[in-house]
Amino acid sequence: MNIKKILALSLLLALAGCQAEKTSQDCCSSLAAKGDWTLPYGEWEFAFFTPKLLPALVTHARIIDTAGYLYTFNTLDSTQDNPYSVGKWSETVRRSSIHFNKAKQPPQYMIFCWDSIIDKKSYETSLFFPESVWRKMRVSTGKDMFGNIAWYDTMLFGLAPEGKVRVWLQNSAGGENYPVPVEKLKTVSGDRMTVCKGMSKHPEGYEYYGETPDFIKGKTYPYGAW
Repeated sequence: MNIKKILALSLLLALAGCQAEKTSQDCCSSLAAKGDWTLPYGEWEFAFFTPKLLPALVTHARIIDTAGYLYTFNTLDSTQDNPYSVGKWSETVRRSSIHFNKAKQPPQYMIFCWDSIIDKKSYETSLFFPESVWRKMRVSTGKDMFGNIAWYDTMLFGLAPEGKVRVWLQNSAGGENYPVPVEKLKTVSGDRMTVCKGMSKHPEGYEYYGETPDFIKGKTYPYGAW
């Protein structure tokens, strides 16, 4: 096992609260180690979005994939708002033209840092992905309108007020997204952050801009059921 894999596995064990002296069969990545999780389409992509006019910005992300590799993202694709997510999430959110947010094998673990402009605070979100998600990402969903083989090849992260996070897989053939059954999803802020301390892109505070002030006028925080 190379150094990069050893460091990634050590990080995963530490973040999962596992003891280093346990065998791999007793701990966090045993299922990943048992099989080949190579994706038929090469790489999967991920994207972050928010409800309409409730802005947020992801500043940093780390992923450990099923091969044990650690990916670190300091440059990420933009966090876009979804005009159809008003008061509740749309199940048909689409993202395309993703340039930076890519990995080769399905994710075991992820942690990311984000500024919620609408909440006026920074967050750190961590989560694990079960084997069922890895399998879902490797099985074709049929064919798209052009006759190409379709996949759940893009993972979407919805970032809502109060630090709430939802995750879906986007079907490349279109239609409704698949809600991802993540495990141990945790979002913290302030002194409870570890990886994300000092990652904010708004160190001097947050201001609402554009159409957001008019959009939230008269609405009760947190502006929807997320």
